[in-house]
Amino acid sequence: MYHNLLSSFDISSRVSGSTRCLFPYTSWLLLVVILCPLYGRAQQADSLKKSSSQVVTSVKGQVVDDASGQPLPGINVKLVGGKYGTIADPDGKFEVNAPGAFTHVSFSYIGYQTITKVIKAGQVNVLHIRLHGSQTQLKEVTVVSGKKQRYRNKGNPAVELIQQVIDHKKQNRMESADYLQYDQYERINLSFIDVPSKLMNSRYFKMYQFMLDTIKNNGQTQVLLPAYLSEKQYQNYYRKDPAKSISVLKAQKEANILKFIDTAGLDIYMNRLYGNNIDIYDNNVFIITNQFLSPIADHSPNYYKFFITDTIQTGKEKLIELSFTPRTKGDLLFEGKLLVSMTGNYAVRGCELDVNKQININFMRTLKITLDFEQNPNGRYFLSKSDVKADFGILKNKGLGFMGERTVVFSNYVTDKPLPATFYEGKELQIAPDADKPDTSYWTHNRPDTLSDHQSKMYPRISKLEKMPQFKRATWFAATFTGGYAKAGPVLIGPIGTIYSRDSQEGSRFQLGGRTNPELSKSIYFEGFGAYGSRDKAFKYNIATFYSFNKTPFYRYPNDYLKASYLNDVDVPGRDLSTINQQAALASFSTGKTIYWLYSKIAKIEYVKDFENHFSFDLAFRNWNQRPAASLLFEYNNDANTLVHDLTTSELNLAFRYAPHEQILQGTVYRRTVYSKYPILNLQINHGFKGLFNGAYDFTSVKASIFRRFYLSQLGYTDITVLGNYLVGKVPFPLLNIAPANQSLAYDEDAYNQQTYLEFISDHYAGINLTHSFSGFLLNKIPLIKHLKWREFLSAKVLFGGLRNENNPLYSPNLFRFPVGGNGANGTYALGTKPYIEAGVGIGNIFKFLRIDGIKRFNYLDHPGAAEYGVKFSFAPDF
Repeated sequence: MYHNLLSSFDISSRVSGSTRCLFPYTSWLLLVVILCPLYGRAQQADSLKKSSSQVVTSVKGQVVDDASGQPLPGINVKLVGGKYGTIADPDGKFEVNAPGAFTHVSFSYIGYQTITKVIKAGQVNVLHIRLHGSQTQLKEVTVVSGKKQRYRNKGNPAVELIQQVIDHKKQNRMESADYLQYDQYERINLSFIDVPSKLMNSRYFKMYQFMLDTIKNNGQTQVLLPAYLSEKQYQNYYRKDPAKSISVLKAQKEANILKFIDTAGLDIYMNRLYGNNIDIYDNNVFIITNQFLSPIADHSPNYYKFFITDTIQTGKEKLIELSFTPRTKGDLLFEGKLLVSMTGNYAVRGCELDVNKQININFMRTLKITLDFEQNPNGRYFLSKSDVKADFGILKNKGLGFMGERTVVFSNYVTDKPLPATFYEGKELQIAPDADKPDTSYWTHNRPDTLSDHQSKMYPRISKLEKMPQFKRATWFAATFTGGYAKAGPVLIGPIGTIYSRDSQEGSRFQLGGRTNPELSKSIYFEGFGAYGSRDKAFKYNIATFYSFNKTPFYRYPNDYLKASYLNDVDVPGRDLSTINQQAALASFSTGKTIYWLYSKIAKIEYVKDFENHFSFDLAFRNWNQRPAASLLFEYNNDANTLVHDLTTSELNLAFRYAPHEQILQGTVYRRTVYSKYPILNLQINHGFKGLFNGAYDFTSVKASIFRRFYLSQLGYTDITVLGNYLVGKVPFPLLNIAPANQSLAYDEDAYNQQTYLEFISDHYAGINLTHSFSGFLLNKIPLIKHLKWREFLSAKVLFGGLRNENNPLYSPNLFRFPVGGNGANGTYALGTKPYIEAGVGIGNIFKFLRIDGIKRFNYLDHPGAAEYGVKFSFAPDF
């Protein structure tokens, strides 16, 4: 309804294998930078199936302003007595095709009188509609001074009205019902825009000219290259207490030229990007991967300015239009309009959310969100339609970009009619067996909204494109670049970024690897690599085979596989390989010389199982042989200083992980969590067996961690990780807890960035890691800096712990001596009675992709190689 009522007022990881790569190949990151406006999933469910022999009523034409004759965009066109309708395009043109014998069609718009026209059922009706301005009651404004009055909340009728809306939020939102059912239809349309003319006219592109289309945008003709169209229908069920939501996917259809991108799970990320569930009644609205403060948040008058801009009488209902703007233009706030019902419940009837040009968001050119609400039989106003339009590009105002639209239609609300209790025990997401419905006639009869002309052409055009050999070759190269693996039939060669790397132990490292895909077998998979170092003259390799019980590749969620592997490779004790892989270009450089190395041979068999509720476990048996290299020695603390060539342990490992309501983004190598307000819990238990397969020690280690992100509205968010470990048994230092250090130039959120490798060991510890992002809240208010759109970060890490005498070679015999510091060596030390502390300040979004952190180390500065201050870098293109 808001398209019809508002527009007359213009107010402006899990890692699949341990790999090294020189360049990070994470397809989601490239997509965010280059292909950012891909919209998330489309949804809705309609259980009614109609015969194809039914009559179809068609209405098309144009709507103009009666006084000026100018076209009126955004008009709500609806067939009376049905659920079918559409919105007029920027030229005021519309077209609705619906099954059924409809005899009336209505046209409505804010500031205009709603009219209803008689049409002929079962025929094509062409109409030219002229809308008349409505009678409004505007408050008289008297200018009493030439000075601009200062805006105040106190005594402001607009603020008093918005406070009433805030006070009535609980009773007006959908979740106020004890039980709720509704249908949902979702459509996502994505197109390239501003395609360079040289490319369109090039010899290469000539064969693809049939894909081009044009639309009118703000009165200008714009050339489009359609890329993605998706439609989905869901049936949704909600129970208030105990809380449970269930979505049943009833039908889906897709046309996509972006299949070269590894998009498994990407719809989840894109739905978050474009507002999977835009609820104006929530204090915060998540969209464009950021948290925006809702204009009706509990404390919104502290951040927004509100104005009454219109009073409208529609039938028996009086509506007030409130306009709002952010107090600080650069903050993550909307600007736009609200339509509020004055029937006593102060419900939102419609809203339009835009953003100003100074907002601290990258790559976004425009964003417009429209929400329409309709009154239900119970008197509440429920969301009937949401529409999100966004335009993104590398350059702010010109050049190649993406334009997308995500439209969601809600219908058939049923309140307070519970289903059997057993129904609510089902999965949160359920997919009907026959959900894939490519048939055009099905969507013609069940789609509650009408496709535009260029949308209706996308399905046949993309189908033709996918059959072209030239396009198949182009997508192969694109998939290799974005995913990091080159497909050769049933084999994937890669990761491409690991072909070459360099370190102080191996010199130049050359590596070639690969793995199989489901084309070879859906149950059995193989993975491995071979590598050679020019300095150590040593071959390294990894061989792994998987048996998937659920016929899902081991690099896809959910896992349910048995794995057997053997690894022969070199590494640094206490180094986090995930950071090395993700920031490989920076990780090739270090802030100090790395002189401690280990050659490892690991034979392992494990079973991994993921459950639908995102609880998982990993049960593994590992036989690990460690051989020291470079300056690292395994030397007994006896009078003879006996050297040990290698150390072998046989371990049984059991790991649990629970991430309630987790959403994940899957790539070809990594599994990434899309962080939310829910915690992530990890528990790992390791037990070593002496005498089993040459195992040298008995020990038990228990490790646990809890991560949670806390959203603080306009103040940004805080990530907190609490971790701890306790080891039982007498073991040498290679088997103790080695604090994860980071001597590379790449910033690592999970490691101690000012520690040196193998610097601290312990047999028990507890720690806390804290990172806070202000998302530009402070820097946005500094005049000479705010235009740079930098973002500020604070971090702190504290590690408590110690080493019992039985594991300290200074007090207990038959242990390995700690590496001694001095003469270029950093040395190894037991974590003492005082905690290790480091903290940092970071500036992000430099040139839209660079983050620089300054780190200060507060203690243990007497250790050789310890630096009090350090600088770390990271590349993180983001919105």
